[in-house]
Amino acid sequence: MTSTRTLATSLMSLTTAALFALCSAGQATAAPASPDTKDVAGVSSAAVTDTSGADYWTPERMRSAIPADVLAKKAVERQKSNPAVLPEQAKGPETKIQGSAPQVQAKANASETPVSHIGKVFFTLGGTNYVCSANSVVSTNRNTVSTAGHCLNEGPGAFATKFTFVPAYLNGAAPYGKWTAKALYAPTQWSSSGSMEYDTGFAVMSQLNGQNLADVVGASGVSFNAARGLAYKAFGYPAASPFNGESLKSCSGTATNDPYNPQFNSQGIPCNMTGGSSGGPWFIGTSSSGYQNSVNSYGYGSKSTTMYGPYWGSVIQQAYNTASSAS
Repeated sequence: MTSTRTLATSLMSLTTAALFALCSAGQATAAPASPDTKDVAGVSSAAVTDTSGADYWTPERMRSAIPADVLAKKAVERQKSNPAVLPEQAKGPETKIQGSAPQVQAKANASETPVSHIGKVFFTLGGTNYVCSANSVVSTNRNTVSTAGHCLNEGPGAFATKFTFVPAYLNGAAPYGKWTAKALYAPTQWSSSGSMEYDTGFAVMSQLNGQNLADVVGASGVSFNAARGLAYKAFGYPAASPFNGESLKSCSGTATNDPYNPQFNSQGIPCNMTGGSSGGPWFIGTSSSGYQNSVNSYGYGSKSTTMYGPYWGSVIQQAYNTASSAS
C-alpha cells in the first residue's frame, strides 16, 4: 500500500484538444485528493510501504502488464472536461549534474543491446498491472529513477503500488535484480491536475542486497532549463504492436515544438515507439551516456512517427531535487 502526502502550489488544470493514440485498456480510476493536502513546495509524494513488488513481478506478470499510456489518455480526457489555463512554465538557470553512466554508444532508430541503467518499471494502479520504461539518474541518495509522471501517478489520482524497476530487462530476465520503490515523487501539477506539461516522476528505490542502485548499474547525469531544439537520443521498451516490449529500442533526432498543442510546452523527435516506452529517457546528444533532459510522454495517431516529451524546467527540477535528497 502507499500512504500519500502532498506538497503543492496552487493549481489549475490544463486545456487540451489532443487526441492521443494510446491503448484503450486499463481500469484505474482517479482517487480523490488527500484531505490533508498542503500547499507548500510543488511536489507530491507517496511513501511505499508494500515491499512485495520484487516477488509479485514474475516473468509472466511482467510480460502481461499493460502499457501505461492508457493513463496519460485518461488524464487528457479529464482535462477536457475541466479546462483552464496554467501560468506559463517557470524557467530557471540551466543546470547540469554529471552522472556515472557507462559510456555506451547507441544506434539510431534501432534495436539496442541492454543498457545497465535503463530498464522497465512495473506497477499496479486500481488493481491493474502496468508497465513503463525508466532510467537510473544521478542523485544524493544514489537510488533515484526517472520515468513519466503517468507511470507512477494517475494524474490526477492515486500513486502506484508494487512499483519495481528492472534495469537492463531483456526477454523476461532481470540481470541486475528487481528494485522496489520506497517513495514516489511527481510535480503537483501532474498529481493534482494531470498537466502534460509536467509529465515526469521520480522514484526512490530501496537498497538491494545492501547496495545502492547507482553503485550497481550506474546513473545518468541530468540537465534542466536547457535550450530548446537540441538533438536527442531516446530509449524505451515499446510493447504495443509492432513491438513486444521484450527488448530495448531507441530513436534519435532534433527536437521541435508540438504544433498541435503548444500549451503543453513539449518537444518531439522522430520516433515510432509505442505504448510501454513511456518514461524512457531522452539524452542530449547521440548516446546513452549524456545528460538526461526529458522522458517519452505521448504521441498522436495509431502510427505516430513523433514522440513528445516534457520540457524539463524548474518545476520538474524541484521534483527531482526532492527525490534525489530523500533518505
